[in-house]
Amino acid sequence: MQDGGMSASTDTSFFGHPRGLQTLFFTEMWERFSYYGMRAILLLYMTAAVTAGGMGLSAAEGAAIYGAYTAGVYMAAIPGGFVADRLLGLRGAVMWGGILIAIGHFLLAFGVKPVFFLGLVFIVAGTGLLKPNISAIVGRLYSPEDKRRDAGFSIFYMGINTGAFISPLVCGWLAQSEKFKGVLAGLGISPEASWHWGFGAAGVGMTLGVIQYMIGSPRLGETPVERPSSNPALLWTQFGAAVLAVAALVWAFWDYRDWMILIVTCVFASWFVAQTEPGVERRRAWAVMLLFVFAALFWAGFEQAGSSLNLFGDRFTDNRIFGVSFPSSFHQSTNSIFLILLAPVFAALWMWMSRTGMEPSSPAKFALGLIFVGAGFAVVAIAARISAAGGDALVSPMWLTIVYLLHTIGELLLSPVGLSTMTKLAPARLAGSIMGVWFMATSVGNFIGGEVAGQFEKFPLPSLFGAVCLTSVAAGLVCLALTPTIKKLMGGVN
Repeated sequence: MQDGGMSASTDTSFFGHPRGLQTLFFTEMWERFSYYGMRAILLLYMTAAVTAGGMGLSAAEGAAIYGAYTAGVYMAAIPGGFVADRLLGLRGAVMWGGILIAIGHFLLAFGVKPVFFLGLVFIVAGTGLLKPNISAIVGRLYSPEDKRRDAGFSIFYMGINTGAFISPLVCGWLAQSEKFKGVLAGLGISPEASWHWGFGAAGVGMTLGVIQYMIGSPRLGETPVERPSSNPALLWTQFGAAVLAVAALVWAFWDYRDWMILIVTCVFASWFVAQTEPGVERRRAWAVMLLFVFAALFWAGFEQAGSSLNLFGDRFTDNRIFGVSFPSSFHQSTNSIFLILLAPVFAALWMWMSRTGMEPSSPAKFALGLIFVGAGFAVVAIAARISAAGGDALVSPMWLTIVYLLHTIGELLLSPVGLSTMTKLAPARLAGSIMGVWFMATSVGNFIGGEVAGQFEKFPLPSLFGAVCLTSVAAGLVCLALTPTIKKLMGGVN
């Protein structure tokens, strides 16, 4: 073992990588199936008319809930990392997270409003346990010096996006397809209930993921559990009280949720830095914080996929190919198609560039990722202008296809690289917590993205998308300028 790793770096039984990567690949595939399948229809369901089986919310109302929910999903990585590091261990956290997620999706399928929101809470809690800790386990399969590490995370990312590709097609078809609604009507079931069949399918996917993980978990070895208290019951009580307190504050101060997100982020970031030892650890912690800012700005643009871009695809896009109509939620699979195709290319590219000494540093990859997401919004801003010029005319689906291609390239430059970089910068005792930091960046980005999407019906779309474009590109250029400083703080980690 090296640096707390759970398996020897000589294991090459899964396409040249450790066998444990196979278990994690399929676990994450089914978890992302459940998440992206539900996400593809969530905002569409909330903004659909009540007569069409939806909740009848405005775009602003739906986007606010969507943004808060998706922010909560990733914000929950903070207590999820804590629970893994001190109570359950990484493996236990992943298993219980999957169980909670499955329960949450089945609750969504009931079609009762209070139960629906309770289901969202279960998904938030479960994802907080699963997401940061499964990524930390991937990192522990490799030593910090293992040249396969970035390639391994890229393969892991293929699992994510295999699930994310399939799920909008399955869940979206069940929720939106007129053919399936006809099947329901023929069975004497209200066609408006189709939305809930889509949510239920997401639950089935996560159930399969839990079963697969339990079968394959022995391949992962042991993971340490650090308990600072000799009384685990007391620690659980303190943790539960903290969670309830935060939930109460969010409920009480919903109108000030932006300030609450900012405060929670600053407090946790300060706590994380304080946990590191002065010297190399502390400098690396500050590098993490700088990368955090740029990652949050990236996700604020990228995660418009499920909100403003989803609405644009539903309302202003001609969803037909060769005269055959398809549900607007199918657009949510486009990103995953490109990821599946391009992830092996990027994995091979990083391996080749590493051997030749030409590989860009992680901060430089972050900068390029931001620039590519900005380029995608430049394209959709043009499409929005064409639509507006034609009196809200429908535009070709190729516009969104190009947007998702550019965003996919940006994602491959930043997301798997970011996961890998966090695990390399993390002290072993903070493995779960540093992934909490990483996913908090996604949380903040999702929250900002939800606020931006809330302007969908208030601002001209060319201006809205153009503003996101300029912000993303500017952030990328700033990141590029700061790359030498960040590299120095990283203390030899590339």
